[in-house]
Formats: sequence, C-alpha cells, structure tokens
Amino acid sequence: MSQSVPPQLTKKDFETDQDVRWCPGCGDYSILANVQKLMPELGIARENIVWVSGIGCSSRFPYYMNTYGFHTIHGRAPAFATGIKVANPDLSVWLATGDGDGLSIGGNQLMHCLRRNVDVKILLFNNRIYGLTKGQYSPTSEIGKVTKSTPFGSADYPIDPCGFALGAGASFVSRTVDVQAKEFLAVLRRAAVHKGGTFTEIYQNCNVFNDDAFVSFTDKSTKEDRQIFVEHGKPLLFGADRKKGLRVDPRTLALEVVTIGENGVTEQDVLVHDEKNATIATMLARMPFPRFPVAMGVLYAEERPSYERTVTAQHERAKERFGKGSLEKLLHSGETWTV
Repeated sequence: MSQSVPPQLTKKDFETDQDVRWCPGCGDYSILANVQKLMPELGIARENIVWVSGIGCSSRFPYYMNTYGFHTIHGRAPAFATGIKVANPDLSVWLATGDGDGLSIGGNQLMHCLRRNVDVKILLFNNRIYGLTKGQYSPTSEIGKVTKSTPFGSADYPIDPCGFALGAGASFVSRTVDVQAKEFLAVLRRAAVHKGGTFTEIYQNCNVFNDDAFVSFTDKSTKEDRQIFVEHGKPLLFGADRKKGLRVDPRTLALEVVTIGENGVTEQDVLVHDEKNATIATMLARMPFPRFPVAMGVLYAEERPSYERTVTAQHERAKERFGKGSLEKLLHSGETWTV
C-alpha cells in the first residue's frame, strides 16, 4: 500500500488562531516567523510534528505553532520530549526553551537529553535575563549584572550555552541571532536534517528587561567585524573586506586574530573550519568578546546513533529472543502477595 504524500504546506498553515502574547518588539516574533517559514520545507505533515516547551516567554511557542504541542513544567521539557520521541520515533520533535528554563532548573534535564543524543531539535532562546518573571538575572547574565534580584550586581560567572552543550556531548551545536533571518534559516535547515539531537542557541533580544544585550556584535554597522559565520571546510574569515581571520598560534595552541597581508599572513595561514572537530568547536564557542568575534553557524556536527533508535532496536531484539511480553504475566511472576 503506497504512502500518501502530504499536501504542500505554507507558512500560514503553521500559524494558529491564538493571539501572540509577547511584548511588542520582542525578538521572539522574529524567531516564530522564521520557524513557521522553515516548517513547510521539511515536507512533514503537521500531525507528525510536536513542539514541547517548559516555562518562560520562549515556552509560549507551542501555542503559536499549528502542530501538536506540550506546554510542560519548569525545566522539564527535555524529559517530556524524550518520552515522546522514544514512544514514537517517527515524530519530528522540537523543543523551545530559554536560558532560565533550560540552564537553571532545567540544566540537568537538558544535559542528559544532549548526551543521550535523543533526536530532538532544541532551540534555546538566550536573552540573558528572566523575562516572564520581570527581570531577574539568569544563568547567562554577565558578571556585575544589576537586576531586581541582584541590586549590587551578579557575582555569578555566566554559563556559555554552546560550551555547555559541547561539554554534555551534544552531536550538533549551533548559534544564531533572532533577527538575522538568512543565517538563522541556514542553521535551522541543518539542524532539521541532522540525524540525532541538535542544540541551537539563539541570541534573542528582550527589549523590556534587557534591551540591546547583544547590540555590541549585532548592530548592522559593526556586525561584520564582530561576528564570524563559520561553515564546514571554509577558512575562518570575517570582516567587511574578509581580511581578518582566525588561526592557531603554534606557541600557545590557542586561537588568535590575524589580518591577511600583515606580517606575511596569507589566507593559507587561516584555520579551516572542521565541524567534526570538537576541539575547534569548543574554541569557537568560548572565544572571549570583544577580543575575538562571536562565532555563528554550525560549530559542531557529527552523526552517531540516536537514543530512540538504539532503544527501539533493543526492544526488537528482546521480542525476537523472548517473544511478545505480557504485563499480566510479569505482575504475577515470582513471589507475589495479596494485600
């Protein structure tokens, strides 16, 4: 019996009748519009797509996607997403979370979802603040951040989300910006086709409680000198004239910024991005700004067996060996007693 081909969908098909309740000017609007634009490209029927979220401004996302969705509890979205994917591996499962929901109360859940390589597409909206609860500092807020909960400035060192994901063993790690649509869609297209779990950090502006948190490297007049969009197999060049580059200093084995044409530097001296190299990815993720540009794009991508496929294969082998199980027999096996 031939499988029916899903109808050609459009962005509008993924829009819902719900009023979008984010503050006017919030970066989440751009993220939502671009995700709704991407979804039809996947060629997946809406009933086979699930969006999962926890708690926070980002976690309103399932209400605005005309697919199945779960709005779960604070920090626990990865557990729900894992259960959904393991129960039905053929579903396309996406997860929207924030720097507070995903990296504070949800840090442990997120870590295990990434290390297990559950085929869930995770989008982490990073605005470096708690927006829903009105402006407390978050795990990604910079040292000295003055907020309602840190009136004398935060004393915490911030988490680097991409560094966290790499350390947890994620098989795909990328970074982008809410309003840079071209780069945003390029990264999400790669995440969508990756066979395994993906983690994408999205710099998202909270114009009410943390406005212009990223303007130092996202402003149109300076972003070409302060961002570097990395692509596999291409030299790590940046700048308005593409004359700046990154190379490994042979003395320190650390990255350094060089200018082509100065001190005998040529393009051959510039490091070529290898997205399968976790060391390069970690160096790119952790480059200190403004001494270095902020790395955008796919930092790391290497496919390996996904958790749900491995578990499914184990189930099939068990059934071949022992036959189909019976819950009733299991409950009445061994020593039992009646209360």
